[in-house]
Parts: sequence; structure tokens; C-alpha cells
Amino acid sequence: MPPAAPTKTTTLLRLARKGPVRARDLDEAGIPRAYLKRLCDRGLLEQIDRGLYRLVDAPVTELSTLAEVSKRVPHAVICLLSALQVHGMTSEAPRAVWVLIDRHARMPKITTPTLEVVRASGGALGHGVETRVIDGVKVRLTSPAKTVADCFRFRRHLGLEVALAALKDYLGKRKGSIDALVEASRADRIYAFMRPYLEALA
Repeated sequence: MPPAAPTKTTTLLRLARKGPVRARDLDEAGIPRAYLKRLCDRGLLEQIDRGLYRLVDAPVTELSTLAEVSKRVPHAVICLLSALQVHGMTSEAPRAVWVLIDRHARMPKITTPTLEVVRASGGALGHGVETRVIDGVKVRLTSPAKTVADCFRFRRHLGLEVALAALKDYLGKRKGSIDALVEASRADRIYAFMRPYLEALA
């Protein structure tokens, strides 16, 4: 006798074990959205934002909010202080999730967690973007070299001292090559400004 086909509830719980679930993910899986409310009422799922759900007992890590944001805004790139945290280049947890989006993209409509949005285009947007899996979600973020270059580019948002600390960490912890850093700073059109600091520390 063939095994019974998984129920819609089982399929939904299996999806949720992989990471946060959007309401529209159910459409692709052929599950009516009413199942989200049913499982919330049964205490198996919780709504974490508009249209976004997760298992009640899902492990929450320092980086869980990055997975939530990436699920809601897949075109965004995690950057600046949030990327520094992922790369182990800061001991402080940022108070908001920093994202880089296209200059012409719509502002993300997210109520929680708090977002800090910076914009770019061309090489400054596309250069040095990596993908990591966090809580089962593919998260796009800037590479260590691009993160440092961005800290210099967006120093008015962060302060020059943050950019310098990021540069020291990059060099001291050997997070990448100087060539990669020069390349990223050129993509950001910030090399001329960053060069004296790089030469002083390298």
C-alpha cells in the first residue's frame, strides 16, 4: 500500500521548518492561505509581520531578523552595520537592519524590524554581493571588502570612525585581500578618499 500523501498542514509545517513563510509561498505549494490562521490559532505558527509567519518554536538567532527582511524584500542587499555583524567585524548588534537597494526601487514597507535604507546603482549596487543561507533563507549581503568600502561611501550615515574601525578589522582579521578592497572602493567611487587611510594602516 503506497504511503499516504502529506496533508496540507504537514506540508505547511515542513515549509516553515526551512525558515519564515510568506503568505504567497502557500500559493506556489497549493495550500489555501486559511491554513496560516488555523496553525496560528493552534499555536504552531506565529505572525511576525504582515504576510510573514514562522514556527512558534523556531530557534531565534542574532541573524534571524536578516532572514526575515530578506524573505520580505528579496531584492535588498544586507549591508553596512548588519553586514559587519555577519562577517564578525563588529561586536555590537545594530539597532536596525541596514539594506542597500536600487536608487529607483520602492521603499520597503516593513513595520518590524526597523530598516535603515541606503541606495545605489550600477557597480556600487551590484559589486561584491554574496549569498548566504541564514535560517533556511537565501540572504544577499555585501562581501567584507564591499562592506568596508560602503562604510566609507556612506560615512555621513555612520561616521568616519565606524569606517576606520571596519577597515582596521578587515586588515587585522584578514577578511580579504587589499586588491579586493581597492576593487570594491573603485566600484563605490570612494578609492581616492579611502586610499590615505588604507596606506596608513596596511
